[in-house]
This record gives sequence, C-alpha cells and structure tokens, in this order.
Amino acid sequence: MTTTALWSRAQQQDFRARVRGCLLGGAIGDALGAGIEFHSLDMIRGNHGPAGVRDYVRAYGRRGAVTDDTQMTLFTVDGLIRAEIRRDGGTWPAPEEVHRAYLRWRVTQRYQEPDPRDPALGLLGRQPWLHSQRAPGNACLSGLDDDRMGTLAAPKNPESKGCGTVMRSAPFGLLVDREAAEVFRLAAECAAQTHGHPSGILAAAAFAAIVHGIVRGGTLETSVRQALGLLAQWGGHEETTAALRQALDAVRQGAPSAERLEALGQGWVAEEALAMGVYCALVAEDMRHGLLLAVNHGGDSDSTGSICGNLLGALHGETALPPDLLAELEGRAAIAELADDFALELTQGAQLHGPDAASAVWSERYPQG
Repeated sequence: MTTTALWSRAQQQDFRARVRGCLLGGAIGDALGAGIEFHSLDMIRGNHGPAGVRDYVRAYGRRGAVTDDTQMTLFTVDGLIRAEIRRDGGTWPAPEEVHRAYLRWRVTQRYQEPDPRDPALGLLGRQPWLHSQRAPGNACLSGLDDDRMGTLAAPKNPESKGCGTVMRSAPFGLLVDREAAEVFRLAAECAAQTHGHPSGILAAAAFAAIVHGIVRGGTLETSVRQALGLLAQWGGHEETTAALRQALDAVRQGAPSAERLEALGQGWVAEEALAMGVYCALVAEDMRHGLLLAVNHGGDSDSTGSICGNLLGALHGETALPPDLLAELEGRAAIAELADDFALELTQGAQLHGPDAASAVWSERYPQG
C-alpha cells in the first residue's frame, strides 16, 4: 500500500474494498451478536441449537440491527474525514475532530431525530436511523457528558477499561498514509476521551495498529506481532500484551470452539474483547465461520463480533462478506457511502479541497465546526 500522495488505480480499488470490508464486516459481526449479547452460552445453545446462532436474531425491533459499536465506529470515520480536510490549514487536529464527532454521537443518544437547524451535522449526523440507544456503555456516555476532552495526561473515567474503546477504533488503522506508531498513538489519545485505564487505552491502540498492518498488506499474525512491539514501548501494557499472546497461543491448542474462545474471557473489558476478536479472525475458515465463532459465547457478543468483522473485512475486502447477511444489514447503504467517502478523501482529497477552494458538496457533507 502506498504511503505517498500518488495512488495507482489498482491501489485505490484495493483500498476502497478493504475500507468497505472493514466497516461493513464490523457492522455484520455487531448485528449477529446484538440479539444474544447478554445471554449465556447454554442459553444461546438452548434457544438456537447446539451450534448456536447461525443467522441474525431480532434485536431492537428488527433483524440485522447494529448497536453502539457500529454507531461509534462510523462517527470515528466522520471525525477522521473532517481532520483530513483541515490539513489544508496546515494542521491535523485529529483528536479534536474525533472528539467533536463523538459528541455528535452523544446527541443521537439523547434525541430521537436530527436537528435540521444544526449546520455541523454533515452527512452522518443527518441519518435518522442512528438516533437510537443500542445499549451504549456507561463510560462512553459519561465520558462525553460535557465538552471537556479527555487526554492521555488527564483521561476521562480513569479506572475504566471497558471494551467501548476497542470496538470503535478500527478506522484509525485505515489511515495508511500514517506510520504505525502514529496510528497507535492517535487511537490511544481518542480512547482516553472516555476510558482512562491503561488497558482500555492500549487495547484500542493495538487494535488500530493491527488493522493498519493488515490494510498495508501484512498478514494478520504479522500485524498482531507488530502491535505487540508497539505495546512494549508503553507503560501499563502488560494486560493487553498478555491477552494478545494468549490469543496467539490459543490458535495452536486445537480446533476452534466456543469453550476455547471463552477461555480468553467474556469481552466486557477491552483487552479480552480484543483477544477474542483476534483469535476468531486468526482461526476463521472464511468470513462467516469467523463471525459466528466470535458471537457464540456467553459475553459481549456484539463487540467481539464487530472486532472480528473489522479484521476479516480489512484482510479480505468487501467481496468476502456473506451476501445474505450484507443484504439485511441495517444502515448498509449509509455505511458503504461513508466508507467510500473515507477512501475518496485519503486517495483523492487534494482534488476535493485545498487552501483556496473546496467542493461545495464535500463541505456540506463534512462541515467544519
């Protein structure tokens, strides 16, 4: 993958397919786990058969419904696009733009429809289907209850390491024009906006680094090992490092199973959710197999499904997505459109805006402020 401003047509097509795969794959995994998120493994098997869930289960009034995991992931993308546009002014205020995006997500959890008078909403903020509470995490909500932005030096919720940081951080890894260490740090900075425990911050950063390695053409295992190298440079990395090493070890311990997955944890905390999603992606025979393994356990099924889907989608691209699951996915068209906009911004942004002029349509989709 190129790291310069010059992209060949083949590179642009490959990148767009990976971005689409990452965002749509994560949303499919999220939706597969949405209806069983709080169920034990015994309950899942009792309700759906020995193999567990094999298809979408109704949640939030429909099949294929996504949760806060997908919602916040999309707002991460929105913030990163706006940060890229602001590079025209000589700065790259990515943490600030992502924070503003998360505040816009917070509004969707308070009001049932967008405010048409708000000029800052842009394309994503005007989507009525996103104005719905889908079991958002307490730390994500409380961390965004006021305008103060948490930082690495002064994070919000300093004792929290819930998986709400990891499940929204795949888009940082799609910044392939940045180096891995920069992507890692940016994801860490944005995780601190809601969660302050080192494992909550560093699991999100490691996840972004893994996605980054994949989209740049690396294997999943190589990308995990590169992330471990980055983790080792940060204080407080021990829990996340141990969890990822346990995931790598589990691959060699026998055939994949729900019981083997549950040995890695339940996914409610960040390092466990990361390890479980990584394990399922590593042992996946194909996209469907990995996603179903990732959700059929007695823990945070939507988050582990989302993480696994992000990884497999980034690795294999959109054509690997199960077509029947893709067809029924809530918000499919909007997610694909946002993915295309992200790819367009990174590969051809200079033709859409600059210091002296900008596309009026692009400015309306991603306004400043």
